[in-house]
Amino acid sequence: MIDVFSETIELTDEERTSIENAAAEALRSEGCAGDLTILIDTPERIRSLNRDFRHVDAVTDVLTFPAWEGEISLCADGYLGDIMICYERAEEQAIAYGHSLNRELSFLAVHGVLHLLGYDHMTEADERVMREKQTAILNSIGVTR
Repeated sequence: MIDVFSETIELTDEERTSIENAAAEALRSEGCAGDLTILIDTPERIRSLNRDFRHVDAVTDVLTFPAWEGEISLCADGYLGDIMICYERAEEQAIAYGHSLNRELSFLAVHGVLHLLGYDHMTEADERVMREKQTAILNSIGVTR
């Protein structure tokens, strides 16, 4: 189950569906199943959590909180973790990259799911792998630039 919600942002049905479909496709493409929560929130809340958990006092577009610790594996109850997306940052990035807000929200959902599954982009090689996976997943559901 993928639960998309917001306590502060009024998501359209289309936005919610785009996020859910992208996250589900990311899981499917990796041969994974499990539950996750995607919270759409404000820059202030994202900044606060980024500061508290990553020690980076700045707004970011997406944060992930895997349910696993140490070695990556599906938790016993099937819960993969939480993803937080900054709606305002998604709006800004959609404009900057010249594509739709739904495309940006979908991209951030895929990016977050890949992080929950253990992918990262700390090295150039890892970033390339993650970028290729993101593009393939989005293309497979018809979400292109």
